[in-house]
Amino acid sequence: MADPIKFIDLFAGIGGIRQGFELACREKGIDAQCVFTSEIKSAAIKVLKQNHPNETISGDITQIDTKSIPDFDVLLAGFPCQAFSVAGKRLGFEDTRGTLFFEVARILDEKRPFGFILENVEGLVTHNKEKKTDKMGQTLKRILNILTDLGYKYDWKVLNAKNFGIPQDRKRIYIVGTKTTQPQLEKFNYKKASLSSILESGLEVSNSNFVQLLLSHYPVDQLYGKSIKDKRGGPNNIHSWDIDYKGVISAAEKDLLNKMLKERRKKKWAKLYGIKWMDGMPLTIDFIRTFYDAPDLEQMLENLVRLKYLRKEHPKRLIDNCRVQDETLPIGYNIVAGKMSFEVGKILDPKSIAPTLVAMDMQHLYVVDGSGIRPLSLREGLRLFGYPNNYLFDVTREEGYDLLGNTVVVPVIQAVADKLLEHYIGG
Repeated sequence: MADPIKFIDLFAGIGGIRQGFELACREKGIDAQCVFTSEIKSAAIKVLKQNHPNETISGDITQIDTKSIPDFDVLLAGFPCQAFSVAGKRLGFEDTRGTLFFEVARILDEKRPFGFILENVEGLVTHNKEKKTDKMGQTLKRILNILTDLGYKYDWKVLNAKNFGIPQDRKRIYIVGTKTTQPQLEKFNYKKASLSSILESGLEVSNSNFVQLLLSHYPVDQLYGKSIKDKRGGPNNIHSWDIDYKGVISAAEKDLLNKMLKERRKKKWAKLYGIKWMDGMPLTIDFIRTFYDAPDLEQMLENLVRLKYLRKEHPKRLIDNCRVQDETLPIGYNIVAGKMSFEVGKILDPKSIAPTLVAMDMQHLYVVDGSGIRPLSLREGLRLFGYPNNYLFDVTREEGYDLLGNTVVVPVIQAVADKLLEHYIGG
C-alpha cells in the first residue's frame, strides 16, 4: 500500500481546507494523514475536536518551533491578510516578519514540503496598491516573490463559490504550488445550485415584534429576495416607514420620504450650499419644496422628525478626512439611515443564491419557512460552505455565525486540491 500523503493545517478554523483536501485525496484513492493542526480561536478548536477527537490541536503558530512540526508533504493555510512593513523590495521572506504569512514562509523554507494550498480574501489581490491602475497590490506581489524565492512553481486565481455547486456569491483567492511543476487553476467543472437545495423546513420561526410587524404588512410570498434598509434599493427594498416601524404615518408622508431618499443624492444641492458634494445630503425646506410642494409640508417634516424617520442637521464639510457639520449653513432634513441593521436585513430567495456570508451580517439573514420567517440555521450555514451533513457543529448560534463567516468553501478547496494532486501523482 502506498504511503499516505501527509499534510499540516495552519490557521485551521473549523477545518474546511482540510475537509476539501481530504475529499480530493479520497476521490483519487490517496490516503491523507493530518500530522499537525494549528488554531487559536476557542470555538473553532471546539469544533475541530468534535470532528477529530483523537488529534491534538496546537495553538498559536507564531510560538511553535518549526523543528517540532513533523515532516509533511502539503501545507494548507487560510492565513489572515496583513500588510508588509517593507513593500515591493525583494529581501527574501524575512521582510514579512510580524505578518502571519511569515509563519507560512518559514515553515515552507525549513520543511521543504512538496506543495501548498493557500486561501485568502479576494481583497488580497489589490491590497496595498501603489497606483489605482495597478492590477495587483504590493502585498500579493511580495507573497508571490517569496514563494518563487523558496523554489515553488505556483498558480493563483480568484474563484467564486457559486460556480462550484454552492448557492453563495463568495469570491476568494487560491494560491497553489509545488516544487516540481506548475499547477494550472483552469478547466474546472462548474455547476450551479440554488438556495432551495440547502434549506431545512419545519424549524421554529421568529415571533419577534419586528417580524410580526413585517408580516402584518407583507405576506411571506412577497418577501422573497427583499432587503430591509432605509437606503435606496429599488423594488426589492423595504424601508422602515413601509412597515410603520417607528410609528404610523400617512401615504403622503411615505411618498415624501421616498422622494427625499432619491433627491438627497443629487449633486445640485451641494452647489446651492456652496460645498463639495457628499452622498446623502440634508435638504432645506426650500429645497424640498422644489420637488414636493404640499401646503402642510413643514408639519409633515416635523412629524417625521418627531418619529425619527428624519433628523435635522447642517450640511457637512470634509475636514481632515472627517465629515463635520457646518453650522454656518442652513439646517436641513435628512433620512435617518444609520449604520445599524434592522433585526431582519434580508429575506433570501430560495430560487436564488446567498450574498457573501459575513460573520456580522449572518444573524440578519432570514428565510421563509412555512407561513413564517426565521434566521438561517447553523446546518444551513454549513451547507452554504459545502460541509457534509454529518459534520459536527455543536456551538451556540452566535459562535456558529462567527465561525462560518470566516470559514472556507469546501467544494472549491476540493477542486483546487485536485489540481495539486494531479502533480503529486504525476511527480
